[in-house]
Amino acid sequence: MYRLSILGPGTLGLSLAQWAAECGLDVTLVGRNLDHATQGLETIGKRWEGSLRKGRLQPDALSQARTRLKASGDLEGAIQWSDAFLEAIPESVEAKVALWHSLSAQATTGKLWATGSSGIPVSEIRRQSGFPLPITGFHLFVPVHHTRLVELVEEEGTATPAALALADQLKLELVQSPDQPGYLASRLALIQGLEAMRMVEQGLGTPSSIDALMARGYGHPCGPLELSDRVGLDLRLGIASSLYERTSDPAFAPPTILKQKVAQGNLGRKSGQGFYAWPNGSRAE
Repeated sequence: MYRLSILGPGTLGLSLAQWAAECGLDVTLVGRNLDHATQGLETIGKRWEGSLRKGRLQPDALSQARTRLKASGDLEGAIQWSDAFLEAIPESVEAKVALWHSLSAQATTGKLWATGSSGIPVSEIRRQSGFPLPITGFHLFVPVHHTRLVELVEEEGTATPAALALADQLKLELVQSPDQPGYLASRLALIQGLEAMRMVEQGLGTPSSIDALMARGYGHPCGPLELSDRVGLDLRLGIASSLYERTSDPAFAPPTILKQKVAQGNLGRKSGQGFYAWPNGSRAE
């Protein structure tokens, strides 16, 4: 049985833990303490109940998935137990570098060491942290069970057997990207989202009209502003700031409206308000 430890019961960590357990992996979700991780499991439990009501999961499959998932506040123990470790903390270079520096003493070969970063070069994380082993970029898209895709980033440019094995265990389609700021996906999606925000800021269109053009006109699953709300405006701001700092490209400069919404606590779906209102987690029409 493949054993996966995930650090960070946030949006990414919860989605990955849920899907990994459904795929038959033994999963340990690690929080800053046991209570923090347990709260994450409770959130996943509610999502599973919803999946059961909608028929996405059958009772037997749900029961088996529950047995494969556990919470922990012991990061060192979870790492020792696992075949693969994936860091899913917020998109901050400083935070990730500090974490990976603290993990250096635990670095052992034969284990996949991965970051869920959506755009920070893995070579930069490894170099600044001093972590002695290669770090794999394992950029997932939320919800993981719906997208079933991973953008894989390796410093040497070639997918390792361990990374391929995890992608296979998670039933994910794999796309390899270069180790550069923003990889491929974040650069494309972010530029569209930031430009849509600037249009709203300049009074050129409403969020619903801009999103309708992209969703119904171009066939996107949802528009760039709804997607930003779903991803989290704080995460969007963090990625944009990081890319702007690294590239000096004005296309990545965070719009004032985005910075204001984050400062006000309007983070999108998870806070109930962003460019749209999200009562009970669903977008208000």
